Amino acid sequence: MRHRLIVPSAAAALMLLAVPASAADATPGAPGAGDSYYPTSGNGGYDVSHYDLRLKYQPATDRLDGTATLTATTTQALSRFNLDFTLKVSEVLVNGRPSAFTKTGDHELEITPPAPLPEGKQITVVVRYSDIPSQVKVGGYSAWQRTPDGAVVANEPESAAWWFPSNDHPRDKATYDISVAVPDGLQTVSNGELKSQSSKLGWTRYNWRATKPQATYLTTLAIGKFDIVTDKTAGGLPVLNAYSKDLGDNYDSAKASIERTSEVIDWESTVFGPYPFNAIGGYVPNVKTGYALETQTRPYYSPSSFSGGANVSVVVHELAHQWFGDNVSVKNWRDIWVNEGFATYAQWLWSAKEGEGTTQELADYAYSSVPADNPFWKVKPGDPGPDNQFHGAVYQRGAIALQALRNKVGDAAFFKILKGWQADRKFGNGSVQDFVQHAEKVSGKPLQKLFDVWLFTDSKPSAAVAAEYGIGKPAASGRSLAAGKAAKPAEPKSWKKIQQALDSHRH
Repeated sequence: MRHRLIVPSAAAALMLLAVPASAADATPGAPGAGDSYYPTSGNGGYDVSHYDLRLKYQPATDRLDGTATLTATTTQALSRFNLDFTLKVSEVLVNGRPSAFTKTGDHELEITPPAPLPEGKQITVVVRYSDIPSQVKVGGYSAWQRTPDGAVVANEPESAAWWFPSNDHPRDKATYDISVAVPDGLQTVSNGELKSQSSKLGWTRYNWRATKPQATYLTTLAIGKFDIVTDKTAGGLPVLNAYSKDLGDNYDSAKASIERTSEVIDWESTVFGPYPFNAIGGYVPNVKTGYALETQTRPYYSPSSFSGGANVSVVVHELAHQWFGDNVSVKNWRDIWVNEGFATYAQWLWSAKEGEGTTQELADYAYSSVPADNPFWKVKPGDPGPDNQFHGAVYQRGAIALQALRNKVGDAAFFKILKGWQADRKFGNGSVQDFVQHAEKVSGKPLQKLFDVWLFTDSKPSAAVAAEYGIGKPAASGRSLAAGKAAKPAEPKSWKKIQQALDSHRH
């Protein structure tokens, strides 16, 4: 087919030349980061460097008012872009100019600036909003929990969208200033260090600062009445722990556990390398959830973690995540093993240190106590699927894989692998395959088969195969580590089901 060649007039040609290249090339940023488990999580087209959150919260009505200021750099020429957010927005400014916005999907805020944004441009986005977070549901779920005297937000894989607009994926880390005003008599707990507080007109404002790169889901906020205990580690790291005043019988056991934070951090620093952040601590709000979470520099613990008495093991687990999960975060959510397998193995290392069972004994028990026909073995820790991210197999099978690796390469190479992973990817991300390649490089051994056996096989490795990696002595008597887990086939994912999985399986 022949096409006509149209030659523009001189005036038209000049008009074409006058159009900025950015305007001609600009396209919408992707509404997701490309994660296979959560396609709409995160966004494309920009990279956030800092969040400044100025909030006001009234517990009596659960009303949250906020102004979020994001500084970012465009990674493509943008005609529009998305933020992940669920609350009601009243105004958006891009580089100080009012910008059009609309809500699409269940948690997408779509923003169209008044003019296209060139690639590589530093931008400032201001979002003003107000809503009642606990009433905003996605799939029947809200990450915002009301408490008797306030509220708390801490969850995984997503929680930021219920209190600040963000690029909500672990690959886009940023620093934070979080300023929160609450009625006098209440306190706030968040990440990093409390830089200042002041009271005026019946409100007290707390200013928190986190100066190291931090994933959005690791950002937390609690409001209520707390007993605050401060300390320092042996290396001088500031420690701040907070306990809700109404924990009842769980108060003393929680305190007996979390007050060992300094000791645990000092020990884990000898195992995993220097602690990567400039503050640490933990907090226990009065909530009914049954999980703990590695919120950066200040892990969240539910009271139920201590309902059976002191539980230092859960503290060891969440503090180990400060290295495995927080310093080096997942590249995609399918890589959850690089978080949970390692934090579970840290508990095994602590057990060995305390004389309560060696890592080898625990690995043998975890392998031998679970029958081959148990659905536990159907879950592949290296790619468990979104419904099984927090399945017991990711934790226990994941830790067995690390003991198998240790047996294969020897102690010197094994601990060099762990420390090198932290140093090489500090404040970054990593996948399961990245770790396999790292372990092979450090050890000088081919290891893909080992990881295929323990992370990517949907059946129990035979006794002969397990023995190749030094795993599988007869189990001691006692309750199976997999008892009660994965008894039913996986059902379609929803936020409510993820919450149930967290409550059931997460340390």
